[in-house]
Formats: sequence, structure tokens, C-alpha cells
Amino acid sequence: QVQLVESGGGLVQAGGSLRLSCAASGRTVSRYGMGWFRQAPGKEREFVAAISWSGSWRDYADSVKGRFTISRDNAKNTVYLQMNSLKPEDTAVYYCGVHTRIYTTTVTPRDYDYWGQGTQVTVSS
Repeated sequence: QVQLVESGGGLVQAGGSLRLSCAASGRTVSRYGMGWFRQAPGKEREFVAAISWSGSWRDYADSVKGRFTISRDNAKNTVYLQMNSLKPEDTAVYYCGVHTRIYTTTVTPRDYDYWGQGTQVTVSS
């Protein structure tokens, strides 16, 4: 079993930055891909960014390309999401996930085996 805990969310003005962290425990995730998703009220969970186990492959949603950066530190069993130039439409609960069956990256929520509890990001205009 893998437990994931997100942190770093909060309230920020448009144009500001936040750095989300997702710490894994229970077992090492250094051999697994990880990703970030978000869910706004009344909407389905949507893909934000993903990174392979080695960090060699990274994918981003078109809406965040050039503004968000995903990274990981396998020694710390942690994945990060640096969010710059935040917009009000980025407001959502952000979740991190781990997938164990795909070698590179995946943007599909059902491919993920473990999820964190989420952290709220609110961007004011």
C-alpha cells in the first residue's frame, strides 16, 4: 500500500505562484510514475501533469503548459508541482496519484492505483 499526502495549497492572487508537494509513504514510489490532477466544483477530475519514474518523460495539460512544472525527488519519495502565473480558472482541489503498471506516463485517472486526499488551491482575481 502507498499513502500519499499533498501539501502546499492555499489562497493566492492571480499571477502568483504556489508549489505543491506530494509525499509518499508505505513503500517506495521511485519505480512508479506519478501525476497531478485537479477537480473543480461540479466538474470531473482532470489531468494536470505527469512524470515517469525516472523523470525522463513528462506530460502537461495544454491549459498549464509553460506555467506549471512537475518534478520528483526519488530519494525523498516526493513529487512536486510548481505553479506559476496562476489564473482564477486554476482554482480546484489538486490530487496526486501513483500508477504502477505503465512504464512512462499516463493522463487517464483510472490508470492510477493510489491517490492522496487533495489540497485546495484558490486563485483570486
